[in-house]
Amino acid sequence: MLDLPFATRFIDSGHARLECLTAGEGQERVAILLHGFPEAHFSWRHQIGFLAGRGYEVWAPNQRGYGGSTRPQAVSAYHVDHLCADVAGLIDQVAAGRPVTLMAHDWGALVAWVFAIRRLRPLEQLVVMNVPHPARLPEEFRRPGSDQLKRSWYVFLFQLPLLPELGLTAGRAQAVGRAFSSMAVDKSRFPTEVLDAYRAQALLPGAARAMVNWYRANFRGNAFTPYRREVVAPITVPTLMVWGEEDTALNLNLTTGYEGLVEDFTLVRLPGVSHWVQQEAPEAVNQALAAWLGRSR
Repeated sequence: MLDLPFATRFIDSGHARLECLTAGEGQERVAILLHGFPEAHFSWRHQIGFLAGRGYEVWAPNQRGYGGSTRPQAVSAYHVDHLCADVAGLIDQVAAGRPVTLMAHDWGALVAWVFAIRRLRPLEQLVVMNVPHPARLPEEFRRPGSDQLKRSWYVFLFQLPLLPELGLTAGRAQAVGRAFSSMAVDKSRFPTEVLDAYRAQALLPGAARAMVNWYRANFRGNAFTPYRREVVAPITVPTLMVWGEEDTALNLNLTTGYEGLVEDFTLVRLPGVSHWVQQEAPEAVNQALAAWLGRSR
């Protein structure tokens, strides 16, 4: 595993025991950082210290199923209801009434969108990276000429029993390493030690199944149907979207169409950057965060 200069703490959210990287203890604001698939809390290694230096107490949990956090066996345990409850419980445990910024990427961003839509806890700011509002993806699927359904082929593959886990873990989880190295534009940002850390995590007992269960629990039975734009209230929390333009999984049209979904919406697009935006272009991402966090506040 990577040797990172941050403290590791376990927090009982009331729903799960979460393994967290943390820095900036006692600062006046709190930042909660949610990772995606097939990542881990250390996907935020370039942002944790940066945010701590800007006045945030930072908490980056391994979400349920990942790393040393709670890893339930049931598919239903990974429904977005439970994922949001984990975040709410973490905030209850660590924020102590301080303003909270929720920052998230990939699957973590989908959790963050739902958390903000439901207003489960007060947020000062919301930052999402390379995942759209849950109303936008089905809209894009239906848009004539869209290639998004083709890009999302793996979501349908992940509904199969057992096969996805076998594919992810074969050859000491080579497929997990390739998910980063093949999609990245700047492959130097993913040295062997980083890929090995992700592969090692996927090989933990039950981890690959848990990671795939996020897709099974939330893309069966139209779990995100309640979030279409005609029925959800707009998000009022100031929201920043950072998007790597060379995302091969999600097309650029998903960065548009936020009228009526988010009242205060800022978009920063980064050309020549892949889906793994905060890891591949940390300098540009941190610059965007520095400019926007100050403006929003």
